[in-house]
Amino acid sequence: MSSNLHPMLNVAIKAARAAGAIINRAALDVEAVRISQKQVNDFVTEVDHAAEQVIIDTLLTAYPGHAILAEESGSERGAKHSDYCWIIDPLDGTTNFIHGFPVYCVSIALAYQDKIEHAVIYDPTRNDLFTATRGRGAFMNERRIRVSKRTQLKDCLISTGFPFRPGDHFKNYMAIMADIMPRTAGLRRPGSAALDLAYVAAGFSDGFFETGLSIWDVAAGSLLVTEAGGLIGNYTGEADFLEQKECLAAAPRIYGQLVPLLSKYSKFASAGEKATLRQDAPSAGE
Repeated sequence: MSSNLHPMLNVAIKAARAAGAIINRAALDVEAVRISQKQVNDFVTEVDHAAEQVIIDTLLTAYPGHAILAEESGSERGAKHSDYCWIIDPLDGTTNFIHGFPVYCVSIALAYQDKIEHAVIYDPTRNDLFTATRGRGAFMNERRIRVSKRTQLKDCLISTGFPFRPGDHFKNYMAIMADIMPRTAGLRRPGSAALDLAYVAAGFSDGFFETGLSIWDVAAGSLLVTEAGGLIGNYTGEADFLEQKECLAAAPRIYGQLVPLLSKYSKFASAGEKATLRQDAPSAGE
C-alpha cells in the first residue's frame, strides 16, 4: 500500500515515527526522573518540545510554505496564511506517559482550507500506525479498518475522558456517566483522546465522547473515524464540532443512540432539552 500513499501523508508518517522514537527513548528515562513533581513536569515538557520539534522540522523541510498549529508552540512556525495547515499533538496522553501507563500517541493532521485531508495517529508503545486520506479510507498498519458493526448500545464498549480541571462541571459528568454506564457493556477511560478516536475507527470500541478537547486532540482522529465509516460531531449530533470542545464519535447506528442521551448535556442544547435533563436527574444541576 505504501507506494500509492499521498506524498503529504508519507511525510506525516515519517514525522510521527521520528517523534515516536524520541518518546520511546524518553519512556526509558522517565523512571529515573521521578524525584520531584517539578522535575517530572520539566522532563515531560522537554519530551513534548523535542517530539514537536522533530515533527515540525520534518514537515517544514518538505513543505516550507505550510502553516503549523501545534499544542506546545502555538502557531509560531511555518507560513501564517497558507491554505495548508498541519495540526499537531506531539504527545497526547502525557499523564499516562509520566506514569508508564502505555496509552499515549502522536497525532498529526493536515487541513486544506479548514478541511482535514490527511491524518496520522502513531502509538509508539505498540508500534501501531493509523492513517487516513480523505476519500481513500482509513488504515491501521496498512490494513483497512472499519468502525464496529454492533447495532445495540447494550452490547457496546464506549470510551470517554473525565474532566480534570477545576470548573469542568464534574457533577454534570457524573450524571452523564450514570446515564450511559447502565445502558452499555462498559465505559472505559484510556486517557488519550486521539487514540480513543483511532480505536473507534478500528472498531476496538463502539463509540467515544468527551468535552473540553482542543482541535489538536481531535483533528486527525476525526478523519480516521469518518473514513472508517463512522460519524463524528458534537453531543447534539452536529458535524461542525472541531472548535466546539465537545466531541462524540461512533459507528452510525450507535451514534444515533448516543445523541439522544448526550444532547441534553450539550452546551448547544435547547432550553427544552435542558429542562428535560432537570426532570430526569434532579441532582445534576446542584
